[in-house]
Amino acid sequence: MISGEVLVAGGAMTVLAVAVAYVLGWANKTFHVEVDPRVEAAVAALPGANCGGCGYVGCSEYAEAVVLKGEQVTKCTVGGASVATALAGLMGVEVGESWPYRAVVHCGATTAQRLQRRDYRGEQSCGAANMISGIQGCTYGCLGLGDCVAACKFGAIHVCDGLATVDYERCTGCGACVRACPRHIITMVPFKAERMLVVKCSNKDTGKDVTSVCTVGCIGCGICARTNKLLQIDSGLAGIDYDQYDPATADFATVLSKCPRESLVWVGKPTPRDLAAVADEKLPDRVEADFKTTVDDAEWRG
Repeated sequence: MISGEVLVAGGAMTVLAVAVAYVLGWANKTFHVEVDPRVEAAVAALPGANCGGCGYVGCSEYAEAVVLKGEQVTKCTVGGASVATALAGLMGVEVGESWPYRAVVHCGATTAQRLQRRDYRGEQSCGAANMISGIQGCTYGCLGLGDCVAACKFGAIHVCDGLATVDYERCTGCGACVRACPRHIITMVPFKAERMLVVKCSNKDTGKDVTSVCTVGCIGCGICARTNKLLQIDSGLAGIDYDQYDPATADFATVLSKCPRESLVWVGKPTPRDLAAVADEKLPDRVEADFKTTVDDAEWRG
């Protein structure tokens, strides 16, 4: 036989369960917040990377901003044009002309090309090393300790021969490496083509000072600016006007041949035409990283 105590306990638990269910049901109705179905649709259209490249904490917050605050639909760097098109269709707006932004490391000097350097045996991070003077002569150069590598969720940046190198097959343009670099020598550049011309130096010192600390840094001689209107010299450093940059008409052959420091380089994915042009060439014994240029905390300069 079931004792009275068991029956009482069972009854009490049943009454408690019913009461809790009632309270939860009441709370669900009382505190329910209607969610705009477009927000849910926007979240579904986004890649779910939650990388922060759009400037929001995650994809859900960006989706709410697009639907409820009229935020631009082109800010998802990971999803790119396909996501922008999907969001534009959802919101009934035009995407407009836009380009993906990709990270560019504005330093082209490998370890051997940096002068006045000494061994650093402290904490192996760029943030810590940046607080120590005299590690290398150039105070604008890549420290090569990989804070950007650790920050990238997509494995799109690596340190090769002491220099941060972007893998453009993997780069989504999330901007994590930009935020991680204590010297602010990584910026986001609008990739209007698979390959973009960039300046691979950030040093704004005089030409004499640059040559004393680096064998490849820009000396601000101005030859590039006099040769091509898309280039300017600002504070002793060359920069490219990407607003006016048109890959279909831009001709950089002359300026590339005249740069005495070879500070202008192509970055990104080589086109079939590029590959065909070097198909018969012998690879060099040492392959150098192929990228880029400029110090400017949150702005791209070239």
